[in-house]
Amino acid sequence: MKIALAQMNAVVGDLAGNARMIADYAARARQAKADLVVFPELALCGYPPEDLLFKEHFVANTVKTLDALVKKMTGIAAIVGFVDTDGAGRIYNAAAFITDGTLKGVYRKRELPNYGVFDERRYFTPGTDDGIFTLNPSTSLRAGGTVIAVNICEDIWVDKSVYAAQARRKPAVMINISSSPYETGKLRVREALLRRRVRETKVPMVYVNMVGGQDELVFDGASMVIAVDGKVAARAKQFGEDLLLTDCTKTAQGVLPLMDENEEIYNALVMGTRDYVRKNGFAKVAVGLSGGIDSALVAIIAVDALGKDNVVGISMPSPFNVKATRADAGRLARNLGIEFKEIPIKAVFAAYLKVLKGPPGLRPDRAGGHFNGPAFGGGIAEENLQARIRGNILMAFSNKFGWLVLTTGNKSEMAVGYCTLYGDMSGGFAVLKDIFKTRVYELARWRNIRSGESIIPKSVVLRAPSAELRPDQTDEQTLGAYADLDRVLSAYVEGHRSAQDIAGTGLPLKYVQKTARLVDANEYKRRQAPPGVKITSRAFGRDWRLPITNRYRE
Repeated sequence: MKIALAQMNAVVGDLAGNARMIADYAARARQAKADLVVFPELALCGYPPEDLLFKEHFVANTVKTLDALVKKMTGIAAIVGFVDTDGAGRIYNAAAFITDGTLKGVYRKRELPNYGVFDERRYFTPGTDDGIFTLNPSTSLRAGGTVIAVNICEDIWVDKSVYAAQARRKPAVMINISSSPYETGKLRVREALLRRRVRETKVPMVYVNMVGGQDELVFDGASMVIAVDGKVAARAKQFGEDLLLTDCTKTAQGVLPLMDENEEIYNALVMGTRDYVRKNGFAKVAVGLSGGIDSALVAIIAVDALGKDNVVGISMPSPFNVKATRADAGRLARNLGIEFKEIPIKAVFAAYLKVLKGPPGLRPDRAGGHFNGPAFGGGIAEENLQARIRGNILMAFSNKFGWLVLTTGNKSEMAVGYCTLYGDMSGGFAVLKDIFKTRVYELARWRNIRSGESIIPKSVVLRAPSAELRPDQTDEQTLGAYADLDRVLSAYVEGHRSAQDIAGTGLPLKYVQKTARLVDANEYKRRQAPPGVKITSRAFGRDWRLPITNRYRE
């Protein structure tokens, strides 16, 4: 039996567009003499559709679109993920089994995940179907038909669930359709699970995953076939659309090697950025280039995602930017071949200070500083004012020319609030939102090595990071060494560990407690941040739901 794995990049809500894509993949599979073509979970409506599922007309239109699609699927069998309804108000995460232009049956997902980014119990009712189908002789190489088992994503993650009952029916192959988001290390976890299930059931497994970016989620594809001997027989591309043909034999069929971790993460950032920009109708992006490592990495990711002609770098030096960083911003833009604008903010800053100095009775900030004119007075308000001037300039270009602004803050800064609301947080998409500062450096070095040259200037990689909002400022004066900070944040944010526990790893307790307090106190900022690519199991956004009004302290 020849099976085609259609690893497609669906767009949530684009029923007509997704249906055309499915029909095109099916035609290609038919041309390749496949007996069966398999599509990802909820391929017809895109994943995750979230509260679109509360709209009755959305569900009805999905079913209507499926009915029209079925008639086009002639000369081949297909399994298509869609949203089903029983007409009594219950909806289901379902797989349609189609043969030669006829809907032969439907399987409704039985295990509904409700953890992390998944909240399927909010929407779906669990099904009761057995998921056993037979390919009839007209679409099967075997004259008597071929028995197959169909299940959906979580159905194979729960031990002894539907897959075990299906295996007792002795199907020729088990097919799992999935929309499994990327996380670092997740692909290897998936592969280990699939191999374990094959060893349990003695049934070869075909696993079809979604690919593409959807808001904060990135789906990495890497659909695969596990032969009955428990080995990977075939694997589709990571982070790319693909049509993988397989016959489920024991023999490896040109298995693609896996990317290393930094390559995976970098490709996730590129895909997440590209799809967020393109799927939301933008053509170009703007990046504020400071001459620092974060903005450099965002700019090169944007170029890899969208092409150099669709990225604009804007440098906005203040009185406190040193010549080296100003020069590096321009050098990076030249290396990337992108449009570059330099707009000094010294005069704007001075004008703001003049206006703010005038009103009578203006209270000092908590540090005792006042707005005191162009001569810098050292207050936090003056520092944040520079960031907000830059944010205004970037958003003005966005409004004028329709460019999407990419913010440049990283996860370390977002965690402790080392960022300015309506300043450097201004923008439409936060590329590095789930990337710790130490990982930023790793990715920058990896990208330079891959290109064979220092596209990101060495001086940018080697220079001590600084917001440059006051004289002789460095980030680590405020935050401590990033290596230590990221150790604390990884344990506290991603590992849920207590300050006492983290301090037991060799870090000073007072430093750990201070960092934990900063994380807790800055939830109000994170709630106002733009969405960004998720690459860990505990990203700020869908994974992180700390209350803003919260008096609990460890």
